[in-house]
Amino acid sequence: MKLLSDILYKAGLVEVQGSTNVAITSMTFDSRNVEKDGLFVATSGTKSDGHDFIEKAIALGAIAIVCEKFPAELVERITYVKVADSSQALGIMASNFYDNPSGSLKLVGVTGTNGKTTTVTLLFHLFRAMGMKAGMLTTVRNMINNEEIPSTHTTPDAVELNKLLRRMVDSGCKYAFMEVSSHSIVQKRIAGLEFAGGVFTNITHDHLDYHKTFDEYIKAKKAFFDQLPSNAFALVNKDDANGAVMVQNTRALKRSYSVTSIADFKCRVLENQFSGLQLNIDSVEMWSKLIGSFNAYNLLTVYATAMLLNQDKMNVLTTLSTLGPVEGRFEYLRNDLGVTGIVDYAHSPDALKNVLKTIQDIRTGNEQVITVIGCGGDRDAAKRPMMAHIACEFSNRVILTSDNPRSEDPQSILNQMQGGVEKQNTKKTLSIVDRREAIRTAVALARPGDIVLIAGKGHEKYQEIKGVKQPFDDMDVLKDNLNNANA
Repeated sequence: MKLLSDILYKAGLVEVQGSTNVAITSMTFDSRNVEKDGLFVATSGTKSDGHDFIEKAIALGAIAIVCEKFPAELVERITYVKVADSSQALGIMASNFYDNPSGSLKLVGVTGTNGKTTTVTLLFHLFRAMGMKAGMLTTVRNMINNEEIPSTHTTPDAVELNKLLRRMVDSGCKYAFMEVSSHSIVQKRIAGLEFAGGVFTNITHDHLDYHKTFDEYIKAKKAFFDQLPSNAFALVNKDDANGAVMVQNTRALKRSYSVTSIADFKCRVLENQFSGLQLNIDSVEMWSKLIGSFNAYNLLTVYATAMLLNQDKMNVLTTLSTLGPVEGRFEYLRNDLGVTGIVDYAHSPDALKNVLKTIQDIRTGNEQVITVIGCGGDRDAAKRPMMAHIACEFSNRVILTSDNPRSEDPQSILNQMQGGVEKQNTKKTLSIVDRREAIRTAVALARPGDIVLIAGKGHEKYQEIKGVKQPFDDMDVLKDNLNNANA
């Protein structure tokens, strides 16, 4: 419980009607979650406007309303607060309500198109393995030390985010690592948070269904670094052309990492095979269980972040070498016939290309690469033919199938993907709407030594069809088919 006057600190007040000397029991921007003597913040979302639910919030027990415009009729016993930007104010007020938990942690945000989940997860496991209490927020799972909390969004809403960070502080965490999505930046879900550092992995074609143009997507990512304070660090991938753009206006300490050029933190790939990576990081050789050149970037990013958090170099590198792959990120298994199956979350053109190029780098020569790939419904349709084109370019056989079609017709999505299949590649391409059947077919086509890549869903345990999430796990389906092939 907190006084409304304390919650409103730095929230950008424009006008107040009523007393701010009232005790608030809870706060929310969802009118369905309003509690007695709670605060309701009316924000304008992509599908609805919270201002339309002010009356409902009061009926459910709200004692105070924060909004951008007052309703036509004011209820005498209710305090109304007008702010310049409700979404911005929500984040600041949530931070105030939970006693600014991010200020009690070393909070590091990781943004970019690819590698966010892997980087955040490896950072969390690295610091835990080095004996420190830490939390993480990812698309796959949220963790507070050893406790797992279900994850539903790339970045939770501002209230839930601060609630989780408060729980981390109360559990003794000193560090927290989180994915920062472009959606969350634009929607101001991270407003009011104090970051110790920001990390940029890369930026490629993705989420244009939301941002509309690639330029707007870049601006969204850049806004995160623009907001970093002078006592934070901004770590960027120098090998990405937009790395320098991200930090043009930041007040934070600028640092870079690279695998191909001179940078503050440097890595060279010495060996890349199915058993792992041999790397030279800042003149020290290390072995990692992770596979592929993209994981060289992930490991370097984690190392550089740890250095900027003042950790011991040799302790970091030694501990990194003990960490295994992240669920759904180039996870592989091999059956008795020598067929290798790989599950990867690659769902953008660049991510798929990286995974397939990694397979090309570590294959010995005569194996077939059989790729199963789909594209999600109700999302960026422009990338669909690109995904099919890349799969054909780097694979011997390609099976186009469903990902999460959501509300769209799965066959319509496959038809759009077919637009990226060039005439010379039509014979090596199949379209199978049913994902389970597509995986079964891919394994059936594989000969001893071949490599089967199941891309797009990675860690997900469901398939969303017509708005319904049905149980589906790529790794389980792949494993069953590989085992049956042994029989």
